[in-house]
Amino acid sequence: MHSIVRQNSTCTNLLECLHDWSGNIQSRNCTNVVYFAFKKAFDSFSHPKLLIKLKAYGLTDNLLSWITDFLSSRSQCFRLGNSLSQPISVMSGVPQGSVIGPTLFLLFVNDVINIFDNVAVSFKLYADDIKLYSCYNITSSCDDLPVAINQLYECSVT
Repeated sequence: MHSIVRQNSTCTNLLECLHDWSGNIQSRNCTNVVYFAFKKAFDSFSHPKLLIKLKAYGLTDNLLSWITDFLSSRSQCFRLGNSLSQPISVMSGVPQGSVIGPTLFLLFVNDVINIFDNVAVSFKLYADDIKLYSCYNITSSCDDLPVAINQLYECSVT
């Protein structure tokens, strides 16, 4: 994961890809690349799904209760000029500007890499963006990238 993790950045993400793709060109192979930018990813992931993942990571008792309370009963309102809207419940996402928000997001997306275990694709993560790429010989079939795209879609909507 590039971005939030120390000593990783957009530059390290791009340099790793450049290294892979340059080696592939030198080997006279092909590369297919697909970029995904998840719209409002920090705002849209499910609180219940996050809590299930946190339990699976081994969080229990006080810490899990604290995070549950932190995410529960949240509301927001909007200001336009001097007018303030009625509060509405917030059922998903992480509170913007919170210290723990980026960590919760990382824990939520951390397992996305596992969906690519059975396909021959490479991937790079940067915050809420995913880059999938497949390197292959022109004479061989390139069936893994569409499979990986479908797996990512299924993981995103369920």
